[in-house]
Amino acid sequence: MRQLSIFEHISLDGVIEHDKNYAYGGWTAPYRTPAGMAMLLEAYGGNFDLLVGRRTYDDWLGYWPNAGDFPMANAINAATKYIVTHRPDSLEWGPVKGLNGDVVDEVRKLKLTEGPDLVLSGSISLTSSLLDAGLIDNVILIVYPVLLGRGKRILSDKYDARKLEFVNTKATPTGVLLNTYRHIGPLNS
Repeated sequence: MRQLSIFEHISLDGVIEHDKNYAYGGWTAPYRTPAGMAMLLEAYGGNFDLLVGRRTYDDWLGYWPNAGDFPMANAINAATKYIVTHRPDSLEWGPVKGLNGDVVDEVRKLKLTEGPDLVLSGSISLTSSLLDAGLIDNVILIVYPVLLGRGKRILSDKYDARKLEFVNTKATPTGVLLNTYRHIGPLNS
């Protein structure tokens, strides 16, 4: 059975939004280092497949296929991309497979197939629903030393709290922490 891990770039106050339309769109850029990229690639694993929503896929389509020849770009471009979409016929950056219908059921089936572990990045609504369904195995938070105050958070307000078990942490020279947690389940009050 494949493991499914969430990878989120997150501020100290829980904001994960960092696309070009966000008020502070480039907030992660000043903290990037070659050591941080190597650490992130190691956390992804040598061989992985991607699971993302359509918006994340479209955003990444504008960057990764033309990012050049370096380890992270090569790994992401080689990964099979499983895309949650209502328009699977318009997917062009492959290898790619569209998932539609009951997303939770589709991901449950996907996890039972043979293949590399799955990485979920971006895709806030997908993250929330898969955590709620108990399909996430690991949560990897790439925590930046910034407080943003407003923006999209890792979980939608309609989902219940989750319990995580600490696995490990690593730090970059710029203060970015890569925290790894095992997903336990609902947080019982």
